[in-house]
Formats: sequence, C-alpha cells, structure tokens
Amino acid sequence: MLEMTIYGRGGQGGVTLAKMIATAWFLRGKYAQAFGVYAAERSGAPIQAYVRIDDEEITNTNQIRKPDHVIVLDPTLIGESILAGMPEGGCVILNASKTAESWEAFRGRRLAAVDATSIAVRHGLGTASVPIVNTTMMGAVAQVFGFTFDELRGVFAQLGFGGANIDAAREAFDSVTIAELEGDAHLVSPARNSSPVSSLFDPSAGRPPAIRTGAWATRRPQRRVLTPPCNAVCPAGNDVQSFLAAAAHGDYDRALDILLETTPFPGVCGRVCPAPCMSNCNRRDLDEGVNVRDVERFIADHATWKLPRKVAETNHRIAIVGSGPAGMSAAYQLARRGHHVSLFESSDELGGVLRNGIPDYRLPKEILDREVGHVLMHGVNAYVDSPIQPNALDDLKNHYDAVFVATGLQSPRSLALGSSAIQGIEFLDRVHRNDVSVRGRQVVVAGGGNTAIDAARSAVRLGAASVSIVYRRTVFDMPAIADEVDAALEEGVLLHELALPERLEKGLLHCVRMIATGRGKLIADTSPGSHFAIPCDDLILALGQEADRALAGRDGIWYGGDFETNEGTVAAAIGSGRRAAQSIHAALTGATLSQDEEPRRATVDDLHLHLFTRSPRNSASQLEPPMRAATFAEVHGEIDDASDEAKRCLSCGVCNTCDRCRDHCPDGSLRREGDEYFFNYDYCKGCGVCATECPRGAVVMIEI
Repeated sequence: MLEMTIYGRGGQGGVTLAKMIATAWFLRGKYAQAFGVYAAERSGAPIQAYVRIDDEEITNTNQIRKPDHVIVLDPTLIGESILAGMPEGGCVILNASKTAESWEAFRGRRLAAVDATSIAVRHGLGTASVPIVNTTMMGAVAQVFGFTFDELRGVFAQLGFGGANIDAAREAFDSVTIAELEGDAHLVSPARNSSPVSSLFDPSAGRPPAIRTGAWATRRPQRRVLTPPCNAVCPAGNDVQSFLAAAAHGDYDRALDILLETTPFPGVCGRVCPAPCMSNCNRRDLDEGVNVRDVERFIADHATWKLPRKVAETNHRIAIVGSGPAGMSAAYQLARRGHHVSLFESSDELGGVLRNGIPDYRLPKEILDREVGHVLMHGVNAYVDSPIQPNALDDLKNHYDAVFVATGLQSPRSLALGSSAIQGIEFLDRVHRNDVSVRGRQVVVAGGGNTAIDAARSAVRLGAASVSIVYRRTVFDMPAIADEVDAALEEGVLLHELALPERLEKGLLHCVRMIATGRGKLIADTSPGSHFAIPCDDLILALGQEADRALAGRDGIWYGGDFETNEGTVAAAIGSGRRAAQSIHAALTGATLSQDEEPRRATVDDLHLHLFTRSPRNSASQLEPPMRAATFAEVHGEIDDASDEAKRCLSCGVCNTCDRCRDHCPDGSLRREGDEYFFNYDYCKGCGVCATECPRGAVVMIEI
C-alpha cells in the first residue's frame, strides 16, 4: 500500500489535491482513498489530508501516521513532525520558491520543489493573499510519480477542472526540480520569526484557543480494558487477542512467544481444537468470526521456536504420571519455573491421546514431535514404558516433593451386544501402529464423539467397503467437532441418527429407533418397523471412557486433565495442566496464586460495529474427498495470509492504538505517549465524541 500525507492550510485546496492524486491512480486501475482532517474551520488553519493507493480494496480508514511520501503546501509548516514515521526512501514534495538542491534542511531525503504559490498567482488561481495551489501542485506530483501530462488532463476532466488550472499544472509539471540531498536523513527546521503570530500563515494561527472547559463537564471519558470473548472462553487460557494483534502486524515470533506463555502445543491446538473462541467471536454479528485456529496453526508452523531461556533451578522434584496434553502442559510450566520434573508414561511413546488417539490426517506426527520435543528441551526427564500402578503412587510421594496424575480416561464404556467388538481408542492406537486391517469389510462405529468420527474416517482410509456410524441422538447432539462430522459425511461415512445398537450376530448389527420425549430424554420406539439391521463385519465402540478411579483419592496428590474434569478436549487438558502447575509451584515455594478478578467480558453492545468494514473470513484449502480415501495425509491445509486474517480481529474491549479517540477529540484534550493515552480533564468538556468513535469499547463516559 502507498500512503501519502498532505500538509497545508485552509483555503489552499489540500483536500481537493488528495482527491486528484487518488483519481490519478484510480484511472490507472488502482484502489484509492482520500480524505482530510481539519483543525479550526477557517482560512489559514492547518489541515492534513491523506491518500492511500493499493492493488486491493482498502479497508483501513484511520489517519496515516507513517506516510511513504509527504506533500507540503506551505513552507511555514515545515517541522520535525512532517517527517515522523516516514521511511528514508520517501519523497517530500514542497511548495517553495527555492529549488530542491538548495534545501539543506532536508538533507538525506529525496526532495521535489516547485514555486506553486507564484505559479498559481500568475494564473489567477485564488488571490495574492490566499492563492489556491492544489491544481498547480498536482502538476508537480504528476511529474514526480511518473504520470504523463495526458493522464493529468484526464484527471482534471474527471473532476471538472480546466482553463487556468491546466495551464498552471503544465507550468509546474515542467518546472519542478527534484534532488537527492546528501547527508543523514534528519530535518533541520528553518528559523522562525520570534513574533508570537507574524501572519495568517504562522502555525500559531491554527491552534485551538486554550479555554479550560473542564468545569462545564458533567461526565468525563475514562479508558478501560474488558476481557475479549475469545480470551474468556479459551480452555487453554491463551491470550487470543494479544497473539492475534502480534500476527496482524506480521510479528509471528512475538505471537508465538505469547502463545508459549500458556500452552506448549500451539501447532496441535491449531489443528484439533474445537475452537470455542471462533464460535464466541463478536465479529459473527458483523460477518464471520475470526479464523483463530488457522492463525494459531500458521504461527506455530512459521515462527521461530527459540531455545528455552535459562532459569534459576530449585531443589524441588516433581513426578507427573501421564504424558498426554495435561501432563505435558504441567511438566512444561513447572520446568520453566526451574523445578526438576520427571514424566512417567505407560506407553512406549510420549504424547498420550495426542499420539495414539488422533489420526495423522488431523495431526501429523512431525507436528506433535516438534512440540513434545520443545517441552523436553526445558529439562523434563521422560520415562516411557513406565506404568504407575495405584499402589506405587504412595512410593512416588515418598521420593518426590509433589505428584501430578494426568492419566486421562483409561476405562472405555461398553455395550453387551453378544459378540466381540473393538474399542475406538484401541482401534485408533492400532491404526497408529499399522496393526489393523479392515480392507473390504463393512465397518460400523457406535458413538458420536471425536473418537467415533476419527475411527470412522480412519476406516475409510484403510479401505473399508462401507463405514457407518450409529448414534442414539441426532447429529446436532453429537459432541464431536462439527467440522469433523461434516468431513466424515463428505468422505462417504453413513450416519444413522436416533439409533441404539442391541446385538451383533451373523454379520448384522441389530438396532432400534429412538424417540425424543422432551427434556433430552430418549426412549426406544416400540412401533412396527422400529427395528432394523446394518451389515457389520467389524464393530467399533466409541461410547466414551471413564477414569481409572483406583488412582484417585490420595491426599497430597494433584489430579488434572480428563482424569479430573472429563471435559474431553486437548485445550481443556492443557489449561488444567497449567493450573495444576501453578498450584504445585505455589505450594512448594509459597508463591501467591493470582486471585485477581478478570474484567467483565466484552459483548457486542460494548462495540461500535458500524465503524468496522465487513470482510470475508480467510479459510484454508482442503483435500477433496475423493483424494482423502487412500491417504492419511493432512486434510486441512494452511491459511494463505495469517496476518490478513488476524487483522479482522475486533480487539473487543482492548485498545489497539487506532487513534480514533485522539483524532476526533474537538478540544485536543487527549494526548498519546507511545501506546498510552492521557486525558487532560481541564480542557475536556465531556462531549463523549472519543467514546462514540472508539470502535472497540475501550473508552467509556462516566458521571462526575
């Protein structure tokens, strides 16, 4: 995007010049935007106008703070501020009587100069005291940016300018001087007359009067921070708004650092999380929720994973039983605090359900390996093939300062169907180990959770002749991620809703139809034709799992993850492990657990949605269903532009320094220092414009 700022005074035509420049690029097929901002509404008062040019639709409506080029219509406005944020390669186009080569004040810059005032006066544009220099300056601008004079004529014809305007523009087009001034890029302001106000064109003439209006106010603006809904509902406890803000600026390394404060698994959650942040996004009331999950995945896959920083070691030894998401999360957080962590896993590989319960087409092994490896790099000692029996927990207590149990749900639920069946989690583990075959067979999966969907989709990829799911409720009641259910149906999985398996015999699974009776209760349908049978060579039971309670109930032991909460998502287990780590750390060191109450959740009513531009969600591509059947390759692709999608975040209740409050303050009573804003209540009359113009509800009016 090309951005320009025009500095001028009321009556010189600066805003119209912005429109001319925008029109010139528009006629070349570009998107263009032009607008002005005034100070006191009188001739001679300072004004600024802005121009944006891009190949794509322009949705940013804020004032320009870091222009690529600057145009100055009055040399008395020259000061340090006009070059603030401007890159060294930019050009300054100046209305001045001296040639470009003679302006030492702009050394280290590219400068174009034209005596637009004299040219405008000669051609009768305005008056000798207040010449209108916009069309004259447009001639110089056209020359600097490589427009032909025929193109300039087209611009003037489009806007209805002719006669003397064209003649003046021609003279400026031919007479503008351009120079690359040597030296360091630093503006030396020209000397000013010591008189307080020497003429109408002195900068002091445009300043607002210093009237203390604070005594008039019955209310005053106050800045506030609310909790964005994405942050409020994230089971892992991630600061979603902050990592999106970093990604919006293209700072993916900073975004990853923010994520790694709360989770060791951003690449995992960027693939398998049900993403309540997206379903609770306030932007859904404007168009579509922000695609947080794909942005998180992009950050994890493209940012730099730094080596762990060294921390002071403690003498505390902590044992963690189970290397699933909760155990890994706790180990990660405790190791980051300097504790000595030992991790015990009963399987021969680390990762728990992440490793043996989620197929590769959703979570590739190399992603999990990367993030498990990052945890281990913090000094965690991991022991595989090390099951901990219930009677061994007391022994662990005797050898470690703290013990955390996060073994997940190890006891699958079953049905008495009169024949053998394989449990869904066992089936997925055997798929992971290439130890199962269903090619050419008719597979039926009983259940409606993520394990059921993963088992069905895996059976498709293993070459099953047919794959069906029977579920006792409706598809809308299935606890599985809705996108995964849709993907299974796309891949040819048949779904039998409101169906309860009764028995399996002679290659048929006999089922009965269910009827909803209200209040969520179901009963078997007793009417004729309510029983039916499905061809079934292999039955997979995915009816849920329960914790092994033989490990529970011991004093002095912490419990977490699905073992404790049974919430059933990776993100919830990560959050549980992190909270357990904080509790263990506090117990061992005497540190205080934070009890600060979070600010209330930002709702749509706190926002001013009309100030945002609608934009469609950026979505990643997916493998087409026919291509999925023969491969465990990842189905969901990568988003093309994570930064562009992150920019769609409304930053609900959190200031993102858009400057609308400051720019629209009629009293000039709001100043900004870095990323902080300060109200001067002596000059604030409490009009409320700043609160009205804050898109995200970070400014509110309070009674005084």
